[in-house]
Amino acid sequence: MTVTAYTLAVLLDLFCLFLGYRFLFQPGPAAAGYGVPADPTGDAGAYLSVKGLRDGTFGVVGLALLAFAGAHAEAWFMLCVALVPLGDMLIVLRRGGTRAVAFGIHFATAVLVLISAALLFLV
Repeated sequence: MTVTAYTLAVLLDLFCLFLGYRFLFQPGPAAAGYGVPADPTGDAGAYLSVKGLRDGTFGVVGLALLAFAGAHAEAWFMLCVALVPLGDMLIVLRRGGTRAVAFGIHFATAVLVLISAALLFLV
């Protein structure tokens, strides 16, 4: 159980780093994958950069908590961070994105993050 909990947490944190990188360096495709396409050369460019910084920071903080504070600190972090993909789901739904992306990506991510938190609380 411990190996599964840590592995899932590390993978989710690394995924946040990947998302941050993608929004910073490939913002057009990243926005399309998010579910609400945006033109990174227009006004949306700054917001896409903010999203990239936010996601990348979540990844760094998650890895730091796991390495230096332990599983329970990471579990609380994951529990709080699960609000982000739930909010992203609502944004996609409100901005004309598909239900498949909203639920299949963002809601599913929130569930996975909550599972990770639960596993970390059990360690």
